[in-house]
Amino acid sequence: MTRPILFASGGSDQEWSLAEAGAPVDLDRLVPPPAGSPAAGGWEVEIGFGKGRYLISRAESEPTRRFLGIEIANQYFRILVGRARRRRLGNLLALRGEALYLLSAVLPRGFARAVHVYHPDPWPKSRHHKRRLLDPETIDLVLGTLEPGGVLYFATDHPDYGERVEEILDSHPAVVYHRLDGPWPEGPRTNYEAKYVAEGRQILRLVVEPVPAEPGAPPGALHPEGRSGVLVGPRPAETAETP
Repeated sequence: MTRPILFASGGSDQEWSLAEAGAPVDLDRLVPPPAGSPAAGGWEVEIGFGKGRYLISRAESEPTRRFLGIEIANQYFRILVGRARRRRLGNLLALRGEALYLLSAVLPRGFARAVHVYHPDPWPKSRHHKRRLLDPETIDLVLGTLEPGGVLYFATDHPDYGERVEEILDSHPAVVYHRLDGPWPEGPRTNYEAKYVAEGRQILRLVVEPVPAEPGAPPGALHPEGRSGVLVGPRPAETAETP
């Protein structure tokens, strides 16, 4: 039996459960825009937040922004939720579930100003490459979470996976990206990154931006290797009830 998707806000003890979705969840009803928020949108998403170092830090330092974390491991989900509730972070929402399913069937499209993916499982064996978060068939699902002008931030300590992600981006007709020459301006963003920096590992850090479509033109092109594998159709016009 599939475990239900869990939603938990850092600002209250309330949790919501969702067995399946027929339309995107209304995030604004779960976490209304904070007072002084620059816009109704402006969410930032971290996929695979681990113990939540980055999300907690950002939510504390930027109370007018909203942050959403996705994690499949229940242990890490509970750690983040507990830390967020102790700090009463009402601008942080955590989801427990499989990221690609959540992106394709639960979350709305184009709602995030930034998506953060740090040190995802590289699945190094060839037969497991299809499980990677970023490949030609999933890159557009992840990028589709971004609002116009949004940015994807990515980091990995696994050279082979990093090279493959760069190959995917190089061959994508609707993105531009650049590699950071050094660390993030504020230092390591995750516990894993802090550990790897201390060990002297090489880390690839990328900043990825979709290329805006010309006025009146259809949305940006999909990755040519993954177009046939995209399974997400048009979204229903109506919005799902808050679970």
